[in-house]
Order: sequence, then C-alpha cells, then structure tokens
Amino acid sequence: MGLFSNQFANVVEWEEYRDDVLFWKWSNDEIKKGSKLIIRQGQDAIFMFNGKVEGIFKDEGSYDIETQIVPFLSTLKGFKFGFNSGMRAEVLFINTKQFNIKWGTPKPVRIQAPGLPGGLPIRANGTFDVKIGDYLVFIEKIAGVKKQYSIEEVREVMQSMLSGLLVRWISKVGQDIFNLQANMVEIQNGIQSDLDMEFVKIGLSVVSFRIDEFSYPENITKRADTAAEHTMIGDMNRFQQVSMVDAMTQNMGNGGNNSAANMMNTMMGAQMGMMMGQQMMNNMNNGNQNAGMQAQQTGGGDGTVPKFCPECGTPTNGSKFCGNCGHKLI
Repeated sequence: MGLFSNQFANVVEWEEYRDDVLFWKWSNDEIKKGSKLIIRQGQDAIFMFNGKVEGIFKDEGSYDIETQIVPFLSTLKGFKFGFNSGMRAEVLFINTKQFNIKWGTPKPVRIQAPGLPGGLPIRANGTFDVKIGDYLVFIEKIAGVKKQYSIEEVREVMQSMLSGLLVRWISKVGQDIFNLQANMVEIQNGIQSDLDMEFVKIGLSVVSFRIDEFSYPENITKRADTAAEHTMIGDMNRFQQVSMVDAMTQNMGNGGNNSAANMMNTMMGAQMGMMMGQQMMNNMNNGNQNAGMQAQQTGGGDGTVPKFCPECGTPTNGSKFCGNCGHKLI
C-alpha cells in the first residue's frame, strides 16, 4: 500500500491561469516520483531549490520530471527519486506575453506656464506596454517575496513616477504649453526611456509608452473657447453662427418645457435678425447712391449747374443750357 501511495504522481502546472498576472508560484510540499510538468503556450517554467534558480524551461509541452527535467537541473543532476522521498522544490511559471496597460494621472499635474503663478493643471492618459526582461533580477526583486504579481501592481509602480516625468519632459520640450499635442511624440519617447531605466531595476522592460491626450481644467477650456469666439467678431456671419450654436446648446441644457420649440424660436430669431440687418445695409447703400446721383444731376436744387445734363448726360461745363440737347439746366 505504501508503495502505491508514494508512486502517486502529481502534476506541476499553472492551474488557475490569469491573463493579468506576470507570474505564478507552484509551491506544493514536494514533487513526487512520476510527476509531470505541463508548460502551456506563452509560459516559461523556472525550477528553484532552496531559493536558487536550478533551471529554466521554455518549450511548451508535457514532460516527465524524473527523466526529462531533473537531468538538466544545474545542481540536482544526480538526484534520484526514492520510494519514500520526493523532491522539494518551487516552480515559477512566467507569463511571457507583452502586457498593454492603461494609465491616467490620478491628480492634475501642475506645469509652469506664463501668467499662471500656480502653474497650469493638466491631466493625461494613455497606455504602455511592459514585459519581463530579466528573469534573475525579477525573481530577486519581485518573485522571491511574492506568490504572484499583477499588472495592477505594475501600474501603481509606473504612476508613482509619472507626475515627475511629465513635469520634466513637458518642461524640457519648452514650447507652447497650450499645444502639447504637437510635442506629444518627443514627450512620450522621453518618458518611455526614463521609465524603462527604472523598471529594469526590477527585471521588467517598458516596450512602449503612449499618450492618448492631454486635457485642461474646464474653466481653462471655456476661456480658450471664448477667446476663439472673440477672434471671429470681425466676421459677423461666423460670429452669428457661433451665437446660434451657443443658444441651441443652452436651450438643450435647460431641458424643461418645450425646449425643442425654444431652440426653433432661437434659430428663427437669429435668422430674421441677420436678414433684417442685411436689408438695412442694402437700403442705406441704395439711399446714399441715389442721393449722390441726384445731387450730381440737379445740383441739389440750390441754383448750381450740374456737371452733366439730366436729359442726355452730356458734360455741361458750367453752362446754363445743355450744348447737345438745349435742356435748361437751372
């Protein structure tokens, strides 16, 4: 009976695989005679004995530990499974995939800006890609003291450095603080380089770092929009169009009773106002033109000779009668 119980095999594998975990530690009491190691796609297996790395296995498949694994372990090549003994060891399963992690500034980052003594508060968000780069360093710094390590923990490490890196690289670019999108590539490349230098210390590698957008506080954005509107005052058509949109937005925001009718009334009123204004301008221009022609032709009725005959249009040259048709000029 004892023979069969000691011969009972166990399976060394990452049983509860999670896509958001960088590694998982198998640490049962012992690896028994006849045990199997299963390595799945996207996994590496690292055998450890007394806290020391004994071997790293990267090819996926199912292996007999006694005959296919132990002979390749660095200091346990002569280990033999006995009837009453197993091998006490730990196996680390490494997730070899490249992790894409979203990030965002938890609080606004204040950047020095002209006219803002307290700095310009900005937020940013994006993604970065990370993977395990050095197994030995990663085991020493992380896996040696944890049972697993998730991408959420990686995100927390990254965000603890982010504010300082944003300030550094935005200031280093030193261009228009209100147009950071134009300098985004230089900023994100600089942050990636600095992040990678820090993550290397724990065995990780930052493959890429991306900024999706910068955003400013709502009051800053409104001021920028107002300034843009003011630049359109010289073009009344564009200014009236902006005013109509503003009125529509306000009515929609108010909700309440009959907001659709309010929007329609606002649009009709604005349209009528533009038409009335255009008509008034046309009337004024036509009136001025007619008055000028009349004064030119009749002398304005004050006894002066017109420059041209009102009948045939011939120049009068100061004469009281037209030299062409004989029309009396005064």
